[in-house]
Amino acid sequence: MRAVTALDCAAMDAQLADPLLGSLVDGRLRIRGLVARGGMTSVYAAVDERLGRTVAVKMIHPPQPRRGQAAAFHTGRFAEEATGLARLTHPNVAAFYGQGVHDGVPYLVTEFVRGRTLRDILDERRRLAPAEALAVIEQVLAALAAAHRTGLVHRSVKPENIMVAEAPGGGHDLAEAVVKVTDLGLADAVEAGGAEPSISAAYVAPEFVSDGHVDPRGDVYGAGIVLFELLTGRAPFQGERPVEVAWQHVERDVPPPSQVVGGLPPVLDDLVASATRRAPGARFMDAGAMLTAVQSARHGLSSATTRMRQVGQETMIVSQVPAATDRPSWARLRDEPAEPRTRTAAASAPSLAGLLEQAKQQYTRLMGDPRGRIALMAGAAVLALLVVFGGYYLAFGRYDTTPQLVNLTKEEAEATLRGAGLQVVYAEPLFREEVPKDVVLVQDPAAGADVVSGGTVTLTLSAGPERYLVPDVSGKPWDQAVADLQAEPLKLKPVKAADKYSDLVPKGSVLDTVPKAGEEVKIGAEIKVTLSKGRAPVTVPSVEGKLLTEARSILEGLGLRVEVEQVDSDKPFDTVVKQNPGLGTGVERNAVVKLQVSKNPQGGVMPEVGNWNCQDAENHLTAMGLRVDVRGVRGDKSQYRVERQFPGAGFPLQPNQRVVIRCEERR
Repeated sequence: MRAVTALDCAAMDAQLADPLLGSLVDGRLRIRGLVARGGMTSVYAAVDERLGRTVAVKMIHPPQPRRGQAAAFHTGRFAEEATGLARLTHPNVAAFYGQGVHDGVPYLVTEFVRGRTLRDILDERRRLAPAEALAVIEQVLAALAAAHRTGLVHRSVKPENIMVAEAPGGGHDLAEAVVKVTDLGLADAVEAGGAEPSISAAYVAPEFVSDGHVDPRGDVYGAGIVLFELLTGRAPFQGERPVEVAWQHVERDVPPPSQVVGGLPPVLDDLVASATRRAPGARFMDAGAMLTAVQSARHGLSSATTRMRQVGQETMIVSQVPAATDRPSWARLRDEPAEPRTRTAAASAPSLAGLLEQAKQQYTRLMGDPRGRIALMAGAAVLALLVVFGGYYLAFGRYDTTPQLVNLTKEEAEATLRGAGLQVVYAEPLFREEVPKDVVLVQDPAAGADVVSGGTVTLTLSAGPERYLVPDVSGKPWDQAVADLQAEPLKLKPVKAADKYSDLVPKGSVLDTVPKAGEEVKIGAEIKVTLSKGRAPVTVPSVEGKLLTEARSILEGLGLRVEVEQVDSDKPFDTVVKQNPGLGTGVERNAVVKLQVSKNPQGGVMPEVGNWNCQDAENHLTAMGLRVDVRGVRGDKSQYRVERQFPGAGFPLQPNQRVVIRCEERR
């Protein structure tokens, strides 16, 4: 039996620590090693065993459950957001290959960039020369500009998400390196899945800190902070806690880089300042606008010597900031001009007549030699075979048959295409009343048609029944509300309901609708609209703090009805503690005003019970904790009324105090 080595133990420990290592995801992605672990994702190097290429698999961390909630990914929304990344292709963006869910955890599959993060380079070199800083940020902005044109916002521009691939020659000059931006669209996909995206406080835009808003100008701000760090070797703001750093972006301007590193050209200060204005409207409108400014700055600096070094006692020129066209062809951006030609095509290319003469001489020499003739015939035979087989491949061999996908669900269609080795993209969904959401309506190519092996099939899904939200027309006049409800594509049918009084909505304006604003309805649905009759004719006065008898007299005198509820309170007995409706409310006559009255037994004042039903007066005073002496009654107390009382109304009372009421028979 083979002895277990220390290396074996380490491998076993790694396997136990991370069960994904060595596992097979989606039946084709073999996880080889953990590359990085961040706030939102764990990034693994994997081998796509079907295509034989190395890819990066980004496993999305599950969201932390909020209080009283269970953590759960909305995998459907995550998949929709992630699939949208397929629209973005650019040489400075890590390519998106696909997405899926493994053991309940969503993941993305992207290009595996061989190189180092910009953070690794800064840790090693601390800061970059202006030429290298501009070359790096130019490629970052080119990637972000492409994303902004497709509607994507990165939301987490920082050195950790910027990969620098080595130049083909292995050089260390970053001006000749290829830069790729990673995690584009990841924050939106993670947020759609139910998780909180990870935002770095050192690069966050002020508007995100203050109100959570983010748009392309937030990416511009992040790029400006990255440029500041490339030039100075540090972020502009520091603090013991991330929240302290984040609020400095809101409260302080980013300082000019030249204040940290002396001798930097003013144009670099201007670039950083224009990108990091605290007000979003004062910045570049998107990455494309900032890219133009960076390219202009590089061209402006290319004519001046920007770096010098001391050799002994002699100062000598060592380099200049290269223009965009100084970058080698393999690293040049698509928008950059090609290197200028120094010779015309006619001057640099041999003439057609000369080429024909050279070919004729070569043919004569080969035919004059037996071995040459054999070689020529063999070459012709090989060429013929290549033409035959190449023609067959181009015409038939490189094609597969498109499977039937119409009427399948989105998940079934994706599984079928994966099994056929085909990719999928989605067209704009279409509403269908009779077809459930996410069922395939149309496919291109059609079922049975040829499609290039490993190619793409475009699917149009059903958006389900067409439903729209009822617009909010509260407070609008009838005519304007009708116009809003009948506007395209709603075509709703407004119908007047019974008008109601309102203290807040003017007469003739919309008070409410049924269905209410924000509810889903079909096109052409009927909407019942309630209009305001304006303020009600009776204004409710304030009776809080008054005795019940006085409050009742005031309210009933206005034609209102009173309902009483006894409540615990430290106010004197029978004092009105609260009323509903409150002061100033408009109501109709005979409306009910609900009064909450203190039932505090600890003292109070003698209420006015004159002319009360004798039985009611006795019950009321007894409930106050008083001893009641009823006089003048011979028989049923309810047939008598109170003629006199002692003590009089408003006289202070003590608990269990004796009071007298004299009653007389009703006539």
